[in-house]
Amino acid sequence: MATAGGGDGTDGGGRGSVRVDSWIWAVRLTKTRSQAATACRAGHVKVNGERAKPAQHIGPGDEVRLFHAGRERIVEVKAVLAKRVGAPAAAEAYTDNSPPPPPREHTALAGVRDRGTGRPTKRERRELDQLRGLRAP
Repeated sequence: MATAGGGDGTDGGGRGSVRVDSWIWAVRLTKTRSQAATACRAGHVKVNGERAKPAQHIGPGDEVRLFHAGRERIVEVKAVLAKRVGAPAAAEAYTDNSPPPPPREHTALAGVRDRGTGRPTKRERRELDQLRGLRAP
């Protein structure tokens, strides 16, 4: 039985469509396909501005927005990949329009305590939670 991809990992030479979770994994935006599917189910993936389900099909020209690992990635599909390929080939399958990640100096660690200070008190725990954004002031 012949496949449309010809064995190079593409689906008909960049034409056609493929599942969004499979494509996100194939172009190496997530480490695993299950992470991509989980991101879709959680609402962290949008295709052309609308929330995407894992089985939604995408094609060339579609815009995919993915919020993963604390960062939003905005990419435009240039080629459809059905299977995972090497990093250089994956980079050619999309145009990255994402804002640059913040420098490491600006991402401060919230709630780091000195070693040996023991358990935080209830008051310190509330302050740590407020710093991390887990509790309203």
